Amino acid sequence: MPNPTPSRRHRVLATATITALSLGLLTACSSSGSGSSGSSKAPASTVLNIGMPQGATMTNNNNPLLPTSAAAQLGYRYMVYEPIAMWNQVKPAETPRPWLAEKIEWADNYKKLTLTARAGVKFSDGTPMTAADLAYAFQLMKDHKALNGSALPIADATVQGDRAVITFTSSQFVRQASVLSTLVVPKHLWSTIPDPTTDTVAKPVGTGPYTLKSFTPQTVTLTVREGYWQDAPKVAELRYTTYSGNDAVTAALASGALEWTYAFLPDARKLYQDKDPEHHKLWFPPNLSADGLWINTTLKPFDNPVLRRAMSMVVDRDDIFNLAEAGYFKPMVDSITGLPTPAGDAFIAPEYKGKKATGDTATAKKLLTDSGFTYRGTDLVDPAGKPVALTLTDPAGWGDYQTALTIIADNLKAIGIKASIDKADQNAWESNIASGNFQAAMRWSNGGATPYDFYKDVMDGAALKPIGRAATGNYGRFDSPQATKALEDYANAADDAARTGALNTLQKVFAEQTPMIPTSAGNLGAEYSTRHWIGWPDAADPYAPIQPSQTTALDVVLHLKPADH
Repeated sequence: MPNPTPSRRHRVLATATITALSLGLLTACSSSGSGSSGSSKAPASTVLNIGMPQGATMTNNNNPLLPTSAAAQLGYRYMVYEPIAMWNQVKPAETPRPWLAEKIEWADNYKKLTLTARAGVKFSDGTPMTAADLAYAFQLMKDHKALNGSALPIADATVQGDRAVITFTSSQFVRQASVLSTLVVPKHLWSTIPDPTTDTVAKPVGTGPYTLKSFTPQTVTLTVREGYWQDAPKVAELRYTTYSGNDAVTAALASGALEWTYAFLPDARKLYQDKDPEHHKLWFPPNLSADGLWINTTLKPFDNPVLRRAMSMVVDRDDIFNLAEAGYFKPMVDSITGLPTPAGDAFIAPEYKGKKATGDTATAKKLLTDSGFTYRGTDLVDPAGKPVALTLTDPAGWGDYQTALTIIADNLKAIGIKASIDKADQNAWESNIASGNFQAAMRWSNGGATPYDFYKDVMDGAALKPIGRAATGNYGRFDSPQATKALEDYANAADDAARTGALNTLQKVFAEQTPMIPTSAGNLGAEYSTRHWIGWPDAADPYAPIQPSQTTALDVVLHLKPADH
């Protein structure tokens, strides 16, 4: 099942050169004007060229339910297979739009879901889609744990006429988006697959408007099919190319060979926008997750929330946005609640509306000295009489995080904290973060349709592990029974009033105790061109996330029309 709330953020890797293979790809792209390598030429007005920095080559795997498949990595699974509903992560508080289910009904405090199959929908092989296919999508996840990426607690999936009835063992309020983003596959074909967790699906058949035309290790081509249940898209052909890295993507974007991607450009204006100011666009809206400085709250004096709050006050989030994130890639987070805006606006409690985590150095110092900290010259000394020092750690190749750590280390000098930076080996770093063998590190958080996923990742006592034992969440070992109870209350609340109360408690704990220091939001963005195609979502019309590997990429393509239309 596709998970619309990725738990791992895209990392920014420093790449110095474009490989020979990538150069060959770019040459092929430029000569055809299509971004394709080894595929037939087509007029630019009928083709949309999409690419991702997933490596020089791909293995032919079109399984839409495997996150490691080419279909998932490049995002073309969403053009062949469709979800039960479309969820706009840019406006997460909005109700998902019915898609393959024309009616969606929750009951029994979100433990029971009834889906009415949309009439008139056919798979690309001509077979009608029915409620049995909707139910089968959940049965597959129940029978095969490897396909249940969101670990949905599915109890049963049955068919009642034109309706599929799905029951769960616990309330799915906080997982609605994950449930409704489930992709529907044809039961009449998939029920014959010996092992759907490994099958590469050589001939993908879905309800979407596109079918697979060709596959090469560099480029996958999709073409519009007949019989789609909605108006056919204006884009006749989609070409997905894999690039060796961000340098190769940047060159393809600048030349116009690539029209839609998600990649980090260290100088997006110079490298991309200035090449064609009229048509080369960026839009990187936030989702409900945050990158930031995770602090090991078991270590003194960082177990003191006053110290963590003072640290947060002096972190220069503007510098991190402009220097580490190139002024566009990951939007700044400065709300004291840790929630990104505008994605989190609908959830922020009235008492915290517009309240920032930032402050001035004098206020931060007074907060510290009022709480037992002192100064020895310019050095901060904790209540036990020890100078406050801190090691910040992240893998050496993660360029954005390394820049952010440099900024934070400099910021902390203002309140007398000596911070050093450890450029760790990635495997060792991951092990140390999980086991609690660190002082502070830049890291991403989970995100979802509500703030629950973010707060759970940072503050859930149920995920607490002693130092030395691997954790799968709450890596800062933040121990707050109040936050743990509020998370449980929010997930299982019987009504909106109870949920609001629990969420307000979570915000209060976060604002007052600063379990981590958010700096940037996870994004749903893309670089794209309006030279040949218009109708893209943007800040003025945020009808969907624009990232090409999101479920809603299909909605984006359905909105596109030729620029000369």
